[in-house]
Amino acid sequence: MYYFDELIVAEIRKKSEVALRELYKTHFPMVVNLICTNNGSEQEAKDVYQEAVLAFYQKVQQPEFVLTCKIKTYLYAVCRRLWLKRLAEKKRFHGNIEESESFLGIEEEMTDIVEKEKRFDTMSRAMEGLGEPCLSIIKDFYIHDLSMEVIGGKFGYTNADNAKNQKYKCLQRLKKLFFEKHKEE
Repeated sequence: MYYFDELIVAEIRKKSEVALRELYKTHFPMVVNLICTNNGSEQEAKDVYQEAVLAFYQKVQQPEFVLTCKIKTYLYAVCRRLWLKRLAEKKRFHGNIEESESFLGIEEEMTDIVEKEKRFDTMSRAMEGLGEPCLSIIKDFYIHDLSMEVIGGKFGYTNADNAKNQKYKCLQRLKKLFFEKHKEE
């Protein structure tokens, strides 16, 4: 867990209004994006976020509560679940949402999110260990969406096929680094 999260949890346990304001300010944009890109409005995002922060506040006050993921992850999972429930009530979402008010479904969903977050962090560390020119080649192709011709010219390869072969070697190296980092964890 990050220092910011530990500090926020400690301050919320002390019933700090400053910590709650910081929590609202830090993660609200994420929730607005979630709600607005899924048939909602900013006002609905405010309502859902208020409910999620209240639920988080109540959980943190319980002495046995231990935060096992980032606050951002927790709030995202709660907000997503609350929003899906509201959409189902409005007949705008036809998925299978449990009607139970318990947090069991949220905790299961959070476990999935935490696992994905761990894999993403592992991949980030593997990318850091990749080095040049592989890091730039992979970023140029997958993130910047550059063609192999452009990448080949940028790195001085004689043709796109040579750049493609280099990208393949870089991916193999990244795969090896990823699994090494994954094994360490």
